[in-house]
Amino acid sequence: MTKIAISAAETSGDLIGSTLVQALKAQDSNLQIEGLCGDKMQQAGCQKRWDMSLVNVMGFTEVLKKLPSLFKLRAEIVSYFSDQQPDVFIGVDAPDFNFIIEKKLKKQGVKTIHFVSPSVWAWRQSRVNKIKQSTDLLLCLFPFEVNFYKQCGQRAVFVGHPLAEKLNPRKNHTSTKQILLMPGSRSGEVKRLLPELLAAAVIMSKQDADLSFHLALANKELLDWVIELVGDQQLEISVDEAHIRMQSADLVLVASGTAALELALVGVPMVVVYKLSAMSYFIASRLIKSKYISLPNVIADKALVPELIQDDANAQNIANQAMIILSSDQNELIAEFGNIHQQLSLNASEESARLVLEFINE
Repeated sequence: MTKIAISAAETSGDLIGSTLVQALKAQDSNLQIEGLCGDKMQQAGCQKRWDMSLVNVMGFTEVLKKLPSLFKLRAEIVSYFSDQQPDVFIGVDAPDFNFIIEKKLKKQGVKTIHFVSPSVWAWRQSRVNKIKQSTDLLLCLFPFEVNFYKQCGQRAVFVGHPLAEKLNPRKNHTSTKQILLMPGSRSGEVKRLLPELLAAAVIMSKQDADLSFHLALANKELLDWVIELVGDQQLEISVDEAHIRMQSADLVLVASGTAALELALVGVPMVVVYKLSAMSYFIASRLIKSKYISLPNVIADKALVPELIQDDANAQNIANQAMIILSSDQNELIAEFGNIHQQLSLNASEESARLVLEFINE
């Protein structure tokens, strides 16, 4: 039996990883796939040996607090798969966590694949050396990444983006006056952004009383805290229903990350917000080389959607940008989103699964 080890340490990785697991199982139902994952990958057929909630954390200072437990978990994963000797180890995103596992297993003769390139083109470009030491094959979600790696001598293939298979541009959308709030998936991220998003909703309501608001949470982790924070403010709350809710939204106030790409693939206007702890931002702002932080803007290489970062991500600025979008014609923006969808639609999951199995048999 072919054994595939896998490690996905974040909500976005669990979503993307689930499409890969599903495609692998479709091509070979006898595969044994196990590792670190979340509920979506488990539902797709991955045996959950460790839960990704043990790792899912954002920001430099936040990671520092959790380092001892992260080191322990990583050592446990390396030890387990060193004994099991899988046919391949696949690290899904989470490069700072997964590359060390890959490097140690690679030294022991285990083939390694990394699925989802880290943003080396945006910051910490020296990581290419670590990637080359850790990863035999890199599966890239964006076309511009492959050229970067070829110049560095790293084997890489553009496979398209799995989310372009799951999410399609909506058609014939008519205004519903619905605004969706998507404050992210990590607890620190939600706690920093949600108060500003809720305050922005209040400001917007005063400017247009017909607007309605919905809060889409990625998980139940902070549900009690969120309910208390929302209080008697008029908005609905749902958990793990973002893909459903975004279909009817006129506009989304969204945390920078994979969710912004998901909205672009569906064709929903957005305001992107991004906030780290003060120390984390101090460090990150000195390392980032990219002009943009949101994936729609990075892919298009222009400012398709507004980005409000750190202190600029305040309620008044968010509300101002949102109201400008709501009062503007969005046809050109939706067309740009359609181009992004077309560019990333390559049957990514099926192609990635094919490459994984082909690589195992090389």
